[in-house]
Amino acid sequence: MESEAVDVERLRADFPILSRRVHGKRLVYLDNAATTQKPQVVIDSLVRFYTSYNSNVHRSVHTLGEEATAAYEGSRKKTAEFVGVQARDLVFVRGTTEATNLVKFAWGEKNVKKGDLILATTMEHHSNIVPWQQLAKRNGATLKYVGLNPDGTLDLGSYETLLKDAPRLVTLTHCSNVLGTINDVAKLCSMAKNAGATTLVDGAQSVPHMPVDVRAVGSDFYAFSGHKMLGPTGIGALVARKDLLEEMDPFQTGGEMIREVFDERSTWNDVPYKFEAGTVNIADAIGLGEAVVYLRSIGMGRVRDHEMKLLDYAIKELTAVKGFKLYGPENVRVRAGVVSFNYADVHPHDLATILDEEGIAIRSGHHCAQPLMRWLDVAATSRASFHVYNSYDDIDALKAGILKAGGIFKI
Repeated sequence: MESEAVDVERLRADFPILSRRVHGKRLVYLDNAATTQKPQVVIDSLVRFYTSYNSNVHRSVHTLGEEATAAYEGSRKKTAEFVGVQARDLVFVRGTTEATNLVKFAWGEKNVKKGDLILATTMEHHSNIVPWQQLAKRNGATLKYVGLNPDGTLDLGSYETLLKDAPRLVTLTHCSNVLGTINDVAKLCSMAKNAGATTLVDGAQSVPHMPVDVRAVGSDFYAFSGHKMLGPTGIGALVARKDLLEEMDPFQTGGEMIREVFDERSTWNDVPYKFEAGTVNIADAIGLGEAVVYLRSIGMGRVRDHEMKLLDYAIKELTAVKGFKLYGPENVRVRAGVVSFNYADVHPHDLATILDEEGIAIRSGHHCAQPLMRWLDVAATSRASFHVYNSYDDIDALKAGILKAGGIFKI
């Protein structure tokens, strides 16, 4: 049963930046896969922290310290519940990139040996490729990639074949930031587990846009970023099995991640604090908690339904434009709210510049996915990406801007 429609106009009023005009035009923000805009409640939470109870956490017993610690740990609990896990299983990090590197250093350096296989996919973001390239080079492992079908979905035959080589680690994206492809990560992680592999899922493009239950996914590690889910920059989370976190060595060492320090040795704090050295990003963690509350008030099912409607409308309208080339699956049920495309022989950077003059913000370039660009046989694409505050009017404006570019380049 379809959920109640999102009231876009009412929601847009919650985002101060959306009232801005760019080059005299209404701002049409379609770069949500890069970062999302922030509702006033998130902005207010940052101001409130710095003006009312700014203090370090887990240290002082004075009022400000107690209030800051309660808010920080309260945000951990909210964020953990949002993805279906316990607070003890969630480590605050700067974002998905740092989470992946944490796993690479704290788990990978000890557990991936010479001759081991690391398995990724062709659709991965660079942040889920480069750390594993470095680990493979350092430890003598091999990195291989699962291929794709012509429509941009994962080639399960390729995956099954590579799993026969007993990979030590399988790392894959829940949702492609270029193709929008939503991978059945629960099935893929189950297959990897049966092959004896440890699994990591990049949830940067999934947690902000659809209901996610990490326990149901069944991955050993799951990473996501706050700034892509209406929260502040510089904050995100790594969710992991408690036993894995306890076995892993610290990612960074210093204050607060210790239990006792002696002249020649130290012992570590309980998880997750073992992985949160020094003064943590208190304000932005609190802001992420507010973003979670905001998203839950809408309902992630409704967010997903809204984006599918936008996606369906966008695909129908834009593919009708002569010279428009869409990348990725056309079935909106296996695709998130991302539309990557090229338009005739107009370079994506030129198109993005023309659209900017119309107040329309999109992304152009390789989207930190150069292996995927090579698979697509293009240097770059244009990308429009949606969130809950986008509307059909935004898509109409995008189409009009593309047609204007067509006029300029005589398409």
